[in-house]
Amino acid sequence: MSSSPTGGTTATTGSNQSIARDAIGGAVAGAAAYLLGYLAVYVTQSGRIEEGLSGLNFLAELFGGDPISAWQVSGWMFYNAHFVETTSPGLLGGTESRNLLMQADGGSFLFVVPPLLLLVAGVVAGRVADASTPAGGARSGALVAAGYLPLAVVGTFLFRYAAGDGSVAPDIVTAVLLAGAVYPAVFGAIGGTVSSLLSD
Repeated sequence: MSSSPTGGTTATTGSNQSIARDAIGGAVAGAAAYLLGYLAVYVTQSGRIEEGLSGLNFLAELFGGDPISAWQVSGWMFYNAHFVETTSPGLLGGTESRNLLMQADGGSFLFVVPPLLLLVAGVVAGRVADASTPAGGARSGALVAAGYLPLAVVGTFLFRYAAGDGSVAPDIVTAVLLAGAVYPAVFGAIGGTVSSLLSD
């Protein structure tokens, strides 16, 4: 008589379900961290942004251009909080890069928002995965990138403002690599590690 492979199949299925649960938990936590981070910038900065844009938008409309929206500039600042610069067409050709948060009064506290939210997201992901070891927690926490990275990519296009032959937008390379991958992987992993220590 041959032995039944049912036990092995059940174990494999359980393992696959566990991996899927961990990935979904991490992705949801990462997406929430991205959206809450953007919301924090918009809520705290939109008033100042609208005030600063009033003159510029008046000129844009005078010459038939589209006004710049506060939600777009908030997006640029949200990426600036990840040290992703905003690129725009240069006056003499080429492109210019700047970090608006470094030039804004009272906005420097926003640099701590993405790391803090990603740490919390990592803790949540580690809890969902029921991580019991630091390595397992770090692995589960790093999965927040599964939700953060796609939104970081989409945001570079969503927050784009057409300006003449060019556009004003977060620099796409650092937006993907730094904001989308490095930030969530590093801070999410730290949060996941913390979650495993809290479970002891």
